[in-house]
Amino acid sequence: MLRTEIEKALAVLKDGGVILYPTDTVWGLGCDATNEQAAAKINAIKGRAEDKSFIVLLDTDAKIQSYVTEVPDVAYDLIEYAENPLTLVFPGAKNLAKNVINADGSVGIRIARHEFCQQLIQRFRKPITSTSANVSGAATPGFFDEISEEIKVAVDYVVDWEQELKISKKPSTIMKLAPGGQFSFIRR
Repeated sequence: MLRTEIEKALAVLKDGGVILYPTDTVWGLGCDATNEQAAAKINAIKGRAEDKSFIVLLDTDAKIQSYVTEVPDVAYDLIEYAENPLTLVFPGAKNLAKNVINADGSVGIRIARHEFCQQLIQRFRKPITSTSANVSGAATPGFFDEISEEIKVAVDYVVDWEQELKISKKPSTIMKLAPGGQFSFIRR
């Protein structure tokens, strides 16, 4: 079943669509992070500002350098030793859709430690976006049953994996990195 769901989600991503999918944190809305139209569609679904950036998921830290100009060594240590999902905000984003990148040129990247996400990203060979599956301003759903019908019907595909889990997950910790390796917390 996992393989089938990955194939279905992969087809939607390749076609520029939006998926509703489970992650290592909360359920997310995802698309090809290099596709400006797909990212705009997520903003429309969520009813959120066009200038709000996205978190980008990768399957391995070896790919970070493809999407940011400089990766401080401390980033790899933070990723390796993080006990909970960790999003690192890097300056100097590159090779991503303009509307995925923050106005200051930064991007938040998380290495997904979730079987479905890792396999999907590995097969897709591109980063995917991850933003909580809620209308902008509404509470972040902790698990699938808390996601509004408005969101479920607006996406191109709802992944049929882990929908039955009732374990409430939390958003990731977010840390901002400076080029010299200094870091600060945005969200704990």
